[in-house]
Amino acid sequence: MSELLGRLLRSPQGAIGCAIVALAGLTVAFGPLLAPYSPEGLYPLARYQAPSAEHWLGTDQYGRDILSRLMVGARATIAMAFTATAIGTLAGAVIGTTSAYLGGRADEAIMRTVDALLSVPSLLFALLIVNLLGKSAFNALIAVGIAFTPGMARITRSVALAVRKQDYVNAAIARGESSLYIVLREMMPNVIAPIVVEMTIRVSFAVMLFATLSFLGLGAQPPAPEWGLMVAEGRKFMHLSAGMIVWPSLAIAAVAIGFNLLGDGLRDALNPRT
Repeated sequence: MSELLGRLLRSPQGAIGCAIVALAGLTVAFGPLLAPYSPEGLYPLARYQAPSAEHWLGTDQYGRDILSRLMVGARATIAMAFTATAIGTLAGAVIGTTSAYLGGRADEAIMRTVDALLSVPSLLFALLIVNLLGKSAFNALIAVGIAFTPGMARITRSVALAVRKQDYVNAAIARGESSLYIVLREMMPNVIAPIVVEMTIRVSFAVMLFATLSFLGLGAQPPAPEWGLMVAEGRKFMHLSAGMIVWPSLAIAAVAIGFNLLGDGLRDALNPRT
């Protein structure tokens, strides 16, 4: 583990990605405790203020401190995106590994269904699911997780096909182990490396997807301090205070870039020959 971390930090993209993701993680964990103001408190006399010593990033149309809302909103944006990605990754890994293990007509049927779902863009797929389930942050989480499942299933199957031919899998079959045991205990642990890399990169897409759903009014609902919702609320007043949309947009972009860089660094660290 220490060797992997050392290789990760030696690469520029890995070091920068780790720094950004670590800062984002600290904000998720301690943001609500460190926020200088209430994220939902209304202060009409402090509306549209520019950045100052009192309000480092200024205030919005209700006088709410933008920095406080960003710090508290990190939990609603990043943590939800990570959870949705984990759900989609786990479901896709199980489906892809099972398909590779079964082979034959079962594999063909599963993969053709996955291909059909992959033909629908993730955003449209998520929009369809949210419209069916209803507008809420939890439903958006479920929608993103389901939207990511087909892609992860396809990637996992491509790796699991090679694992399926290994001697330890054949030995487990010869011992009479159940299919569930072979898939979960023999095959999945050996396809984890590319799955972790892909999951890290997909977190960045999940952050943007969550922000998009909230921007469209299908994710988090007011007065939640979710970053995409902050951009949606601030666009009507950007001529009075541009920071209302600039700072949340920069936060979304920074987190997305950080997870992408971390994914690239992990890919190189897990394959030292590169």
